[in-house]
Amino acid sequence: MTDSKRFDEAEKGYREALGGETIRDVEFTTVSGEAVDPLYGPRHTAGLDYLEDLGFPFAGFGTAADTNRRYHYLLEHGQTGLSVAFDMPTIMGYDSDHKRSEGEVGRCGVAIDSLKDMETLFDGIDLSKITTSMTINAPASILLSFYLAAGEKKGIPFDRMGGTIQNDILKEYIAQKSWIFPPEPSMRIITDILAFCSDHVPKWNTISISGYHIREAGSTAVQELAFTLADGFAYVEAGMAAGLDVDAFAPRLSFFFNAHLDFFEEIAKYRAARRIWARRMKEKYGAKDERSLLLRFHTQTAGCTLTAQQPENNIVRTAFQALSAVLGGTQSLHTNSMDETLALPSEKAVMIALRTQQMIAEETGVINTADPLAGSWFIEAKTREMEEKAEDYFRRIDDFGGVVKAIEQGFFQKEIGRAAYTYQKAVEAGKKIIVGLNAYEIEGEKIDIPLLKIDPQVESHQKENVRKVRENRDNDKAARELARLATAAAGDDNLIPVILDCARCYCTEGEIIGELKKIFGEYREPLFL
Repeated sequence: MTDSKRFDEAEKGYREALGGETIRDVEFTTVSGEAVDPLYGPRHTAGLDYLEDLGFPFAGFGTAADTNRRYHYLLEHGQTGLSVAFDMPTIMGYDSDHKRSEGEVGRCGVAIDSLKDMETLFDGIDLSKITTSMTINAPASILLSFYLAAGEKKGIPFDRMGGTIQNDILKEYIAQKSWIFPPEPSMRIITDILAFCSDHVPKWNTISISGYHIREAGSTAVQELAFTLADGFAYVEAGMAAGLDVDAFAPRLSFFFNAHLDFFEEIAKYRAARRIWARRMKEKYGAKDERSLLLRFHTQTAGCTLTAQQPENNIVRTAFQALSAVLGGTQSLHTNSMDETLALPSEKAVMIALRTQQMIAEETGVINTADPLAGSWFIEAKTREMEEKAEDYFRRIDDFGGVVKAIEQGFFQKEIGRAAYTYQKAVEAGKKIIVGLNAYEIEGEKIDIPLLKIDPQVESHQKENVRKVRENRDNDKAARELARLATAAAGDDNLIPVILDCARCYCTEGEIIGELKKIFGEYREPLFL
Protein backbone atom coordinates (compact mmCIF):
# COMPACT_ATOMS: atom_id res chain seq x y z
CA MET A 1 0.00 0.00 0.00
CA THR A 2 1.38 3.44 -0.95
CA ASP A 3 2.05 6.11 1.65
CA SER A 4 -0.81 8.16 0.24
CA LYS A 5 -3.29 5.26 0.53
CA ARG A 6 -2.11 4.43 4.03
CA PHE A 7 -2.62 8.08 5.00
CA ASP A 8 -6.14 8.09 3.54
CA GLU A 9 -7.03 5.00 5.57
CA ALA A 10 -5.54 6.46 8.74
CA GLU A 11 -7.33 9.78 8.18
CA LYS A 12 -10.64 7.95 7.73
CA GLY A 13 -10.18 6.14 11.04
CA TYR A 14 -9.19 9.37 12.72
CA ARG A 15 -12.34 11.12 11.54
CA GLU A 16 -14.52 8.18 12.58
CA ALA A 17 -12.98 8.27 16.04
CA LEU A 18 -13.95 11.94 16.28
CA GLY A 19 -17.52 11.17 15.29
CA GLY A 20 -17.53 11.10 11.53
CA GLU A 21 -17.03 14.45 9.83
CA THR A 22 -17.33 16.62 12.93
CA ILE A 23 -13.76 17.83 12.42
CA ARG A 24 -15.01 19.68 9.36
CA ASP A 25 -17.39 21.71 11.52
CA VAL A 26 -14.39 23.65 12.87
CA GLU A 27 -12.99 26.15 10.40
CA PHE A 28 -9.26 26.76 10.67
CA THR A 29 -7.84 29.72 8.76
CA THR A 30 -4.56 31.58 8.58
CA VAL A 31 -4.24 35.22 9.58
CA SER A 32 -4.82 36.00 5.88
CA GLY A 33 -8.10 34.07 5.91
CA GLU A 34 -6.83 31.08 3.93
CA ALA A 35 -8.31 27.69 4.85
CA VAL A 36 -6.14 25.24 6.76
CA ASP A 37 -6.88 21.51 6.69
CA PRO A 38 -6.73 20.12 10.24
CA LEU A 39 -4.64 17.17 9.05
CA TYR A 40 -1.90 17.03 6.38
CA GLY A 41 -0.24 14.00 4.85
CA PRO A 42 1.36 12.52 1.70
CA ARG A 43 -1.60 13.24 -0.59
CA HIS A 44 -1.12 16.96 -0.02
CA THR A 45 2.33 16.80 -1.62
CA ALA A 46 1.71 14.19 -4.32
CA GLY A 47 4.06 14.60 -7.26
CA LEU A 48 6.54 16.80 -5.40
CA ASP A 49 10.03 16.43 -6.85
CA TYR A 50 12.80 17.58 -4.52
CA LEU A 51 15.34 18.85 -7.06
CA GLU A 52 12.78 20.21 -9.53
CA ASP A 53 10.29 21.78 -7.11
CA LEU A 54 12.50 22.66 -4.15
CA GLY A 55 16.18 22.73 -5.10
CA PHE A 56 18.95 23.40 -2.63
CA PRO A 57 18.11 26.32 -0.36
CA PHE A 58 20.28 28.68 -0.75
CA ALA A 59 17.22 52.94 12.15
CA GLY A 60 17.38 56.77 12.19
CA PHE A 61 15.94 59.77 14.11
CA GLY A 62 16.49 63.48 14.73
CA THR A 63 19.57 65.10 13.22
CA ALA A 64 22.46 63.28 11.55
CA ALA A 65 24.55 63.80 14.72
CA ASP A 66 21.84 62.19 16.91
CA THR A 67 21.67 59.15 14.66
CA ASN A 68 25.45 58.90 14.41
CA ARG A 69 25.59 58.46 18.21
CA ARG A 70 22.98 55.66 17.96
CA TYR A 71 25.02 53.94 15.20
CA HIS A 72 28.14 53.88 17.38
CA TYR A 73 26.04 52.42 20.20
CA LEU A 74 24.77 49.60 17.96
CA LEU A 75 28.19 48.85 16.46
CA GLU A 76 29.68 48.62 19.95
CA HIS A 77 27.02 46.03 20.88
CA GLY A 78 27.48 43.62 17.98
CA GLN A 79 25.66 45.16 15.04
CA THR A 80 27.43 44.56 11.69
CA GLY A 81 25.18 46.57 9.38
CA LEU A 82 23.30 49.81 9.76
CA SER A 83 19.85 50.86 8.63
CA VAL A 84 18.90 54.45 7.89
CA ALA A 85 15.29 55.56 8.29
CA PHE A 86 14.70 59.04 6.91
CA ASP A 87 12.24 61.69 8.07
CA MET A 88 9.18 62.49 5.97
CA PRO A 89 10.56 65.65 4.32
CA THR A 90 13.60 63.70 3.10
CA ILE A 91 11.38 60.87 1.85
CA MET A 92 9.22 63.35 -0.08
CA GLY A 93 12.15 65.33 -1.49
CA TYR A 94 11.82 68.54 0.57
CA ASP A 95 14.63 70.35 2.33
CA SER A 96 14.18 70.91 6.06
CA ASP A 97 13.57 74.63 5.57
CA HIS A 98 10.76 74.10 3.05
CA LYS A 99 7.34 75.25 4.29
CA ARG A 100 5.90 71.74 3.79
CA SER A 101 8.55 70.32 6.14
CA GLU A 102 7.36 72.29 9.14
CA GLY A 103 6.70 70.08 12.17
CA GLU A 104 8.08 66.94 10.52
CA VAL A 105 11.85 67.47 10.54
CA GLY A 106 13.61 64.57 12.29
CA ARG A 107 10.35 63.14 13.62
CA CYS A 108 10.10 59.68 12.07
CA GLY A 109 13.69 59.36 10.91
CA VAL A 110 16.84 61.31 10.23
CA ALA A 111 16.86 64.56 8.22
CA ILE A 112 19.36 64.48 5.34
CA ASP A 113 19.44 67.62 3.22
CA SER A 114 22.89 67.46 1.61
CA LEU A 115 26.24 65.71 1.48
CA LYS A 116 27.14 67.59 4.66
CA ASP A 117 24.46 65.72 6.63
CA MET A 118 25.60 62.39 5.20
CA GLU A 119 29.18 63.15 6.26
CA THR A 120 27.93 63.88 9.78
CA LEU A 121 25.74 60.78 9.82
CA PHE A 122 28.70 58.45 9.21
CA ASP A 123 31.41 60.41 11.01
CA GLY A 124 33.95 58.00 12.48
CA ILE A 125 32.47 54.97 10.70
CA ASP A 126 34.48 53.11 8.04
CA LEU A 127 32.07 52.67 5.12
CA SER A 128 34.28 49.95 3.64
CA LYS A 129 33.73 47.73 6.70
CA ILE A 130 29.97 47.94 7.17
CA THR A 131 26.92 47.65 4.98
CA THR A 132 24.23 50.28 5.05
CA SER A 133 20.56 49.89 4.19
CA MET A 134 18.70 53.06 3.29
CA THR A 135 14.90 53.07 3.34
CA ILE A 136 14.39 55.60 0.56
CA ASN A 137 12.50 55.38 -2.72
CA ALA A 138 11.58 58.36 -4.90
CA PRO A 139 14.82 60.27 -4.03
CA ALA A 140 16.94 57.09 -3.80
CA SER A 141 19.33 58.22 -6.54
CA ILE A 142 20.11 61.38 -4.54
CA LEU A 143 20.64 59.70 -1.16
CA LEU A 144 22.82 57.05 -2.81
CA SER A 145 24.86 59.84 -4.40
CA PHE A 146 25.28 61.57 -1.03
CA TYR A 147 26.46 58.26 0.48
CA LEU A 148 28.93 57.51 -2.32
CA ALA A 149 30.28 61.06 -2.22
CA ALA A 150 30.71 60.81 1.57
CA GLY A 151 32.72 57.60 1.16
CA GLU A 152 34.71 59.13 -1.68
CA LYS A 153 35.74 62.03 0.58
CA LYS A 154 37.05 59.46 3.09
CA GLY A 155 39.16 57.94 0.28
CA ILE A 156 36.98 54.84 -0.15
CA PRO A 157 36.48 53.69 -3.77
CA PHE A 158 32.92 53.03 -4.91
CA ASP A 159 33.68 49.33 -5.47
CA ARG A 160 34.48 48.86 -1.76
CA MET A 161 31.18 50.24 -0.49
CA GLY A 162 28.30 47.87 0.09
CA GLY A 163 24.70 48.31 1.06
CA THR A 164 21.13 48.60 -0.16
CA ILE A 165 18.77 51.32 -1.27
CA GLN A 166 15.12 50.39 -1.20
CA ASN A 167 14.48 52.24 -4.48
CA ASP A 168 11.20 50.34 -5.04
CA ILE A 169 9.01 53.02 -6.56
CA LEU A 170 6.32 50.63 -7.84
CA LYS A 171 5.28 49.65 -4.33
CA GLU A 172 4.94 53.35 -3.52
CA TYR A 173 2.17 53.67 -6.08
CA ILE A 174 0.68 50.38 -4.83
CA ALA A 175 0.83 50.84 -1.06
CA GLN A 176 3.04 53.39 0.69
CA LYS A 177 2.19 56.51 -1.35
CA SER A 178 5.59 58.24 -1.01
CA TRP A 179 6.08 59.06 -4.68
CA ILE A 180 7.33 62.24 -6.35
CA PHE A 181 7.46 61.72 -10.13
CA PRO A 182 5.08 59.83 -12.46
CA PRO A 183 5.80 56.12 -13.07
CA GLU A 184 7.65 56.39 -16.40
CA PRO A 185 10.40 58.85 -15.39
CA SER A 186 10.66 57.05 -12.04
CA MET A 187 11.41 53.81 -13.88
CA ARG A 188 13.99 55.62 -16.00
CA ILE A 189 15.84 56.75 -12.87
CA ILE A 190 15.81 53.18 -11.57
CA THR A 191 17.31 51.75 -14.76
CA ASP A 192 19.98 54.49 -14.60
CA ILE A 193 20.84 53.32 -11.08
CA LEU A 194 20.97 49.68 -12.25
CA ALA A 195 23.38 50.57 -15.05
CA PHE A 196 25.60 52.86 -12.96
CA CYS A 197 25.97 50.47 -10.05
CA SER A 198 26.58 47.48 -12.31
CA ASP A 199 29.62 49.33 -13.67
CA HIS A 200 30.85 51.25 -10.63
CA VAL A 201 29.32 49.98 -7.33
CA PRO A 202 29.20 46.18 -7.75
CA LYS A 203 28.59 45.45 -4.06
CA TRP A 204 25.49 47.62 -3.88
CA ASN A 205 21.98 46.13 -3.85
CA THR A 206 20.28 48.51 -6.25
CA ILE A 207 16.65 47.71 -5.46
CA SER A 208 15.15 46.17 -2.36
CA ILE A 209 11.86 45.05 -3.83
CA SER A 210 9.53 45.49 -0.95
CA GLY A 211 6.55 43.47 0.12
CA TYR A 212 6.87 44.87 3.63
CA HIS A 213 4.86 48.01 3.00
CA ILE A 214 2.32 46.13 0.89
CA ARG A 215 1.63 43.90 3.90
CA GLU A 216 1.60 46.83 6.32
CA ALA A 217 -1.07 48.44 4.13
CA GLY A 218 -3.32 45.44 4.84
CA SER A 219 -2.61 42.85 2.15
CA THR A 220 -2.80 39.11 2.67
CA ALA A 221 0.32 36.95 2.60
CA VAL A 222 -0.48 35.78 -0.95
CA GLN A 223 -0.96 39.37 -2.13
CA GLU A 224 2.35 40.38 -0.54
CA LEU A 225 4.05 37.47 -2.30
CA ALA A 226 2.46 38.04 -5.72
CA PHE A 227 2.59 41.84 -5.86
CA THR A 228 6.20 41.96 -4.65
CA LEU A 229 7.42 39.44 -7.22
CA ALA A 230 5.39 41.14 -9.95
CA ASP A 231 7.22 44.38 -9.13
CA GLY A 232 10.52 42.49 -9.29
CA PHE A 233 9.70 41.11 -12.71
CA ALA A 234 8.75 44.61 -13.90
CA TYR A 235 12.18 45.94 -12.86
CA VAL A 236 13.91 43.06 -14.65
CA GLU A 237 11.93 43.79 -17.81
CA ALA A 238 12.68 47.52 -17.56
CA GLY A 239 16.40 46.84 -17.22
CA MET A 240 16.40 44.49 -20.17
CA ALA A 241 14.35 46.96 -22.24
CA ALA A 242 17.03 49.58 -21.51
CA GLY A 243 19.60 47.26 -23.09
CA LEU A 244 21.14 45.80 -19.94
CA ASP A 245 22.18 42.15 -19.76
CA VAL A 246 19.95 40.51 -17.15
CA ASP A 247 22.95 38.82 -15.52
CA ALA A 248 24.70 42.19 -15.20
CA PHE A 249 22.14 43.59 -12.74
CA ALA A 250 19.85 40.80 -11.48
CA PRO A 251 22.41 39.44 -8.94
CA ARG A 252 22.24 42.77 -7.09
CA LEU A 253 18.46 42.85 -6.78
CA SER A 254 17.22 42.01 -3.31
CA PHE A 255 13.84 41.65 -1.63
CA PHE A 256 12.29 42.92 1.58
CA PHE A 257 9.47 40.89 3.14
CA ASN A 258 7.22 41.28 6.14
CA ALA A 259 7.23 38.68 8.93
CA HIS A 260 3.62 38.57 10.10
CA LEU A 261 2.08 36.48 12.88
CA ASP A 262 0.85 33.32 11.17
CA PHE A 263 4.01 31.29 11.71
CA PHE A 264 3.66 28.57 9.07
CA GLU A 265 1.96 30.76 6.46
CA GLU A 266 4.93 33.11 6.60
CA ILE A 267 7.46 30.30 6.16
CA ALA A 268 5.50 28.99 3.17
CA LYS A 269 5.44 32.52 1.70
CA TYR A 270 9.24 32.85 1.77
CA ARG A 271 9.76 29.39 0.30
CA ALA A 272 7.24 30.03 -2.48
CA ALA A 273 8.95 33.33 -3.30
CA ARG A 274 12.33 31.63 -3.71
CA ARG A 275 10.92 28.97 -6.00
CA ILE A 276 8.91 31.35 -8.21
CA TRP A 277 11.81 33.80 -8.62
CA ALA A 278 14.32 31.12 -9.62
CA ARG A 279 11.92 29.56 -12.10
CA ARG A 280 10.95 32.84 -13.79
CA MET A 281 14.50 34.18 -13.98
CA LYS A 282 15.69 31.03 -15.71
CA GLU A 283 12.74 30.15 -17.92
CA LYS A 284 11.30 33.57 -18.87
CA TYR A 285 14.22 35.98 -18.67
CA GLY A 286 16.99 33.62 -19.75
CA ALA A 287 19.32 34.27 -16.81
CA LYS A 288 22.42 32.09 -16.97
CA ASP A 289 24.32 33.27 -13.90
CA GLU A 290 23.28 31.17 -10.88
CA ARG A 291 23.36 34.34 -8.75
CA SER A 292 20.50 35.78 -10.83
CA LEU A 293 18.30 32.87 -9.75
CA LEU A 294 18.84 33.42 -6.03
CA LEU A 295 16.15 35.37 -4.23
CA ARG A 296 18.16 37.25 -1.64
CA PHE A 297 15.86 38.78 0.92
CA HIS A 298 15.77 40.83 4.09
CA THR A 299 12.89 40.48 6.53
CA GLN A 300 11.45 42.88 9.07
CA THR A 301 8.97 41.87 11.72
CA ALA A 302 5.47 43.29 11.24
CA GLY A 303 4.99 46.76 12.66
CA CYS A 304 1.25 46.55 12.04
CA THR A 305 0.95 43.67 14.54
CA LEU A 306 2.38 45.66 17.45
CA THR A 307 -0.08 46.94 20.03
CA ALA A 308 0.01 49.97 22.30
CA GLN A 309 -1.84 47.82 24.85
CA GLN A 310 0.44 45.56 26.94
CA PRO A 311 3.49 46.64 24.85
CA GLU A 312 5.79 44.03 26.42
CA ASN A 313 3.77 41.42 24.48
CA ASN A 314 5.37 42.87 21.36
CA ILE A 315 8.70 41.33 22.40
CA VAL A 316 7.14 37.87 22.12
CA ARG A 317 5.36 38.67 18.86
CA THR A 318 8.61 39.91 17.35
CA ALA A 319 10.51 36.78 18.42
CA PHE A 320 7.99 34.45 16.75
CA GLN A 321 7.99 36.55 13.59
CA ALA A 322 11.78 36.66 13.45
CA LEU A 323 11.96 32.90 13.91
CA SER A 324 9.59 32.32 10.98
CA ALA A 325 11.81 34.48 8.76
CA VAL A 326 14.92 32.49 9.73
CA LEU A 327 13.16 29.16 9.10
CA GLY A 328 11.97 30.55 5.74
CA GLY A 329 15.52 31.33 4.63
CA THR A 330 16.02 35.06 5.18
CA GLN A 331 19.56 36.37 4.77
CA SER A 332 19.16 39.44 6.99
CA LEU A 333 16.72 40.49 9.65
CA HIS A 334 15.29 43.54 11.38
CA THR A 335 13.44 43.03 14.65
CA ASN A 336 11.02 45.78 15.69
CA SER A 337 11.21 47.28 19.14
CA MET A 338 8.37 46.82 21.60
CA ASP A 339 7.61 50.55 21.85
CA GLU A 340 7.49 51.40 18.13
CA THR A 341 3.72 51.69 18.12
CA LEU A 342 4.06 54.48 20.71
CA ALA A 343 7.16 56.39 19.54
CA LEU A 344 10.56 55.99 17.96
CA PRO A 345 12.32 53.15 19.84
CA SER A 346 14.21 53.83 23.03
CA GLU A 347 17.75 52.48 23.51
CA LYS A 348 16.54 49.77 25.91
CA ALA A 349 13.87 48.60 23.45
CA VAL A 350 16.42 48.57 20.61
CA MET A 351 18.76 46.45 22.73
CA ILE A 352 16.01 43.90 23.45
CA ALA A 353 15.21 43.72 19.73
CA LEU A 354 18.89 43.17 18.91
CA ARG A 355 19.22 40.51 21.63
CA THR A 356 16.18 38.71 20.16
CA GLN A 357 18.09 38.23 16.91
CA GLN A 358 21.23 37.17 18.73
CA MET A 359 19.37 34.57 20.82
CA ILE A 360 17.81 33.07 17.70
CA ALA A 361 21.24 32.92 16.05
CA GLU A 362 23.29 31.73 19.03
CA GLU A 363 20.99 29.75 21.31
CA THR A 364 18.18 28.04 19.39
CA GLY A 365 20.12 25.97 16.85
CA VAL A 366 17.67 26.84 14.05
CA ILE A 367 20.43 28.28 11.86
CA ASN A 368 22.44 25.08 11.83
CA THR A 369 20.74 23.57 8.77
CA ALA A 370 19.21 25.10 5.66
CA ASP A 371 15.46 24.85 5.05
CA PRO A 372 14.79 22.76 8.21
CA LEU A 373 11.05 22.38 7.52
CA ALA A 374 11.47 21.04 3.97
CA GLY A 375 9.43 17.89 3.50
CA SER A 376 6.77 18.81 6.05
CA TRP A 377 3.46 17.88 4.45
CA PHE A 378 1.82 20.99 5.82
CA ILE A 379 4.62 23.37 4.79
CA GLU A 380 5.00 21.84 1.33
CA ALA A 381 1.24 21.92 0.73
CA LYS A 382 0.96 25.56 1.82
CA THR A 383 4.01 26.52 -0.24
CA ARG A 384 2.52 24.94 -3.36
CA GLU A 385 -0.86 26.56 -2.67
CA MET A 386 0.73 29.99 -2.34
CA GLU A 387 2.66 29.49 -5.58
CA GLU A 388 -0.54 28.63 -7.44
CA LYS A 389 -2.41 31.64 -6.06
CA ALA A 390 0.52 33.93 -6.88
CA GLU A 391 0.58 32.62 -10.46
CA ASP A 392 -3.12 33.44 -10.72
CA TYR A 393 -2.36 37.02 -9.67
CA PHE A 394 0.42 37.22 -12.27
CA ARG A 395 -2.08 36.26 -14.98
CA ARG A 396 -4.51 38.94 -13.80
CA ILE A 397 -1.75 41.57 -13.79
CA ASP A 398 -0.73 40.55 -17.32
CA ASP A 399 -4.34 41.01 -18.41
CA PHE A 400 -4.08 44.67 -17.40
CA GLY A 401 -0.94 45.05 -19.51
CA GLY A 402 1.61 44.82 -16.73
CA VAL A 403 2.30 46.36 -13.32
CA VAL A 404 2.26 50.04 -14.33
CA LYS A 405 -1.04 49.67 -16.21
CA ALA A 406 -2.53 47.77 -13.25
CA ILE A 407 -1.40 50.59 -10.92
CA GLU A 408 -2.99 53.20 -13.19
CA GLN A 409 -6.29 51.30 -13.04
CA GLY A 410 -6.18 50.86 -9.27
CA PHE A 411 -6.01 47.05 -9.29
CA PHE A 412 -3.48 46.63 -6.48
CA GLN A 413 -4.94 49.41 -4.39
CA LYS A 414 -8.44 47.93 -4.48
CA GLU A 415 -7.24 44.38 -3.77
CA ILE A 416 -5.31 45.51 -0.70
CA GLY A 417 -8.20 47.69 0.47
CA ARG A 418 -10.62 44.78 0.38
CA ALA A 419 -8.18 42.52 2.26
CA ALA A 420 -7.57 45.16 4.95
CA TYR A 421 -11.31 45.70 5.41
CA THR A 422 -11.98 41.96 5.75
CA TYR A 423 -9.22 41.56 8.34
CA GLN A 424 -10.37 44.56 10.38
CA LYS A 425 -13.94 43.27 10.45
CA ALA A 426 -12.67 39.91 11.75
CA VAL A 427 -10.70 41.64 14.52
CA GLU A 428 -13.65 43.82 15.55
CA ALA A 429 -15.96 40.80 15.57
CA GLY A 430 -13.52 38.84 17.76
CA LYS A 431 -12.91 36.18 15.08
CA LYS A 432 -9.23 37.12 14.99
CA ILE A 433 -7.80 37.36 18.48
CA ILE A 434 -5.20 40.02 19.28
CA VAL A 435 -3.96 39.39 22.81
CA GLY A 436 -4.38 42.49 24.94
CA LEU A 437 -6.40 44.30 22.26
CA ASN A 438 -9.67 42.39 21.79
CA ALA A 439 -9.04 39.62 24.31
CA TYR A 440 -7.23 39.25 27.65
CA GLU A 441 -7.35 43.01 28.22
CA ILE A 442 -6.20 44.56 31.49
CA GLU A 443 -8.79 46.96 32.86
CA GLY A 444 -7.34 50.35 33.72
CA GLU A 445 -3.95 49.47 32.21
CA LYS A 446 -1.27 52.13 32.49
CA ILE A 447 1.62 52.00 30.04
CA ASP A 448 4.86 52.46 31.95
CA ILE A 449 7.48 52.53 29.20
CA PRO A 450 9.88 55.47 28.82
CA LEU A 451 9.37 56.93 25.34
CA LEU A 452 11.92 58.60 23.10
CA LYS A 453 10.89 62.18 22.40
CA ILE A 454 12.39 64.37 19.71
CA ASP A 455 13.59 67.76 20.93
CA PRO A 456 11.69 70.56 19.15
CA GLN A 457 15.06 72.25 18.65
CA VAL A 458 15.98 69.55 16.11
CA GLU A 459 14.05 71.37 13.39
CA SER A 460 15.61 74.78 14.03
CA HIS A 461 19.10 73.24 14.19
CA GLN A 462 18.55 71.45 10.90
CA LYS A 463 17.26 74.59 9.18
CA GLU A 464 20.40 76.36 10.34
CA ASN A 465 22.52 73.52 8.94
CA VAL A 466 20.89 73.93 5.52
CA ARG A 467 21.46 77.68 5.62
CA LYS A 468 25.17 77.20 6.40
CA VAL A 469 25.58 74.69 3.58
CA ARG A 470 24.17 77.14 1.05
CA GLU A 471 26.25 79.98 2.50
CA ASN A 472 29.59 78.12 2.49
CA ARG A 473 29.47 76.27 -0.84
CA ASP A 474 30.47 77.54 -4.28
CA ASN A 475 27.02 78.70 -5.36
CA ASP A 476 28.03 79.45 -8.96
CA LYS A 477 29.27 75.87 -9.35
CA ALA A 478 26.14 74.50 -7.67
CA ALA A 479 23.94 76.45 -10.10
CA ARG A 480 25.90 75.16 -13.10
CA GLU A 481 25.55 71.54 -11.95
CA LEU A 482 21.82 71.93 -11.33
CA ALA A 483 21.36 73.39 -14.82
CA ARG A 484 23.34 70.48 -16.27
CA LEU A 485 21.03 68.07 -14.42
CA ALA A 486 17.93 69.62 -16.00
CA THR A 487 19.53 69.27 -19.44
CA ALA A 488 20.41 65.63 -18.77
CA ALA A 489 16.87 64.88 -17.56
CA ALA A 490 15.45 66.34 -20.76
CA GLY A 491 17.69 64.02 -22.76
CA ASP A 492 18.48 60.35 -22.34
CA ASP A 493 21.90 60.33 -20.64
CA ASN A 494 22.36 58.38 -17.42
CA LEU A 495 21.42 60.78 -14.62
CA ILE A 496 23.48 59.28 -11.78
CA PRO A 497 26.89 60.79 -12.70
CA VAL A 498 25.23 64.23 -12.95
CA ILE A 499 23.41 63.81 -9.61
CA LEU A 500 26.75 62.76 -8.08
CA ASP A 501 28.36 65.98 -9.32
CA CYS A 502 25.47 67.95 -7.77
CA ALA A 503 26.05 66.11 -4.49
CA ARG A 504 29.81 66.81 -4.55
CA CYS A 505 29.22 70.57 -4.71
CA TYR A 506 26.66 70.40 -1.86
CA CYS A 507 23.46 70.94 -3.80
CA THR A 508 20.59 70.05 -1.48
CA GLU A 509 18.12 67.25 -2.04
CA GLY A 510 15.28 69.73 -2.51
CA GLU A 511 17.25 71.64 -5.16
CA ILE A 512 18.01 68.47 -7.11
CA ILE A 513 14.40 67.29 -6.88
CA GLY A 514 13.25 70.74 -8.02
CA GLU A 515 15.25 70.49 -11.25
CA LEU A 516 13.89 67.02 -11.98
CA LYS A 517 10.31 68.16 -11.30
CA LYS A 518 10.72 70.82 -14.00
CA ILE A 519 11.25 68.05 -16.56
CA PHE A 520 9.34 65.07 -15.14
CA GLY A 521 6.44 66.75 -13.35
CA GLU A 522 4.74 65.37 -10.23
CA TYR A 523 2.41 62.39 -9.84
CA ARG A 524 -1.16 62.73 -8.63
CA GLU A 525 -3.03 59.51 -7.91
CA PRO A 526 -6.48 59.21 -9.52
CA LEU A 527 -9.49 58.48 -7.32
CA PHE A 528 -10.34 54.76 -7.30
CA LEU A 529 -13.77 53.61 -6.16
